[in-house]
Amino acid sequence: MTIAVNKLANGTIELTITIPWRRFKSAYDLVVDDLIKETELPGFRKGKAPRNLVEEKMDKSKVYEEVLKKIVPQYYATAIKQENLAPIVSPQIEIIAAKEKTDWQFRAKTCEKPEVKLGNYQEAIASLKKEKQTKIWVSGKEEKPEKPAALTLDEIVKALLSVCQVQVPDLLIEDEVNRMLSRLVDQTQKLGLTIEQYLVSQNKTSESLREEYKFQAQQTLALEFILEAIADQEKVEVNDAEIEKIIQEVKDPREQAALKSQKYYLATILRRQKTLEKLSGSLDTASKPIV
Repeated sequence: MTIAVNKLANGTIELTITIPWRRFKSAYDLVVDDLIKETELPGFRKGKAPRNLVEEKMDKSKVYEEVLKKIVPQYYATAIKQENLAPIVSPQIEIIAAKEKTDWQFRAKTCEKPEVKLGNYQEAIASLKKEKQTKIWVSGKEEKPEKPAALTLDEIVKALLSVCQVQVPDLLIEDEVNRMLSRLVDQTQKLGLTIEQYLVSQNKTSESLREEYKFQAQQTLALEFILEAIADQEKVEVNDAEIEKIIQEVKDPREQAALKSQKYYLATILRRQKTLEKLSGSLDTASKPIV
C-alpha cells in the first residue's frame, strides 16, 4: 500500500491510497469463496458447485463492490494511523483506478479539528459587560442596579466571533448543510408540502437557501470549536453527576434511554453551556437557545 497526503487550504485532507492488485485479488477470492457457499446450481448441492461455474454466473461489478466495502475501510484506517491523523468526520470515498490485474486506487477526503486562535476573548466580554451597564444606568438619573445587566447569548456569540479566529473545513460545512436540508425536507413533508412549495412560499431558490444554510453552518461550527477551545483553556469540566441529573429530570423513559445512550453528546452540550455561563457571569439565554 502507498499513501499520498494532500492538505488543502480549506482544511480538507485528501488521502490517495493505492492497493496492490495481489492484495485486492486475495480479498476478491475470499468474497467469491463466501458466494460459492451460498450458491446453488443445477446438478450441484448448495455450496458444492465448481468455482469456475459460479464465477461465470456472477456479476463481477457487484462482487467488486463487495470487495471494496471490505477492504477500503481497512486501508483507510491503516493510512490514518500511519500518517498520524485524527479525522473528525467520516471520509468521502472516490474510486479513481479500478482495472483487473493492476493496482487499485481510491481517494479519501476528510478533515481534522481546525486550529482556533482565541484572541483576547476575556477583554472582549468584559468590554461588552461594561458597555451594556453604561447604557442601562446613568449616574444621577436612575438608581444603580444591584447586579450588572445580564448578557444575552447573541451578544456573547457576536463578541467571540469578532475576536476568535477559526477556519472551519469546507467538508464539515458541507455535511452540516446537508443535515440542515434533510431536516427541512422532513419538516415540509410533515406539513404536506414539497420542498419546491416551501421555497416558493419563502420567496427563495434552492441556491439561495443553500447559501443561507452555508453561512449558518459556518457560524455554528465556528462557535462550537471556539467554545471547546475556551473550555479547555478555562478548564471547564462536566462530571457524571451533572449528566445524570439532566437525564433524571426527563420523565419519559424512552427519552431517558436515548439520553443515556448519548452521554458523550450530552456532556458536550453541558460543557458549552457551562463555558458560556462562565464567560457571562449570569447569561440571559432567552433570545436564543444554547448551541
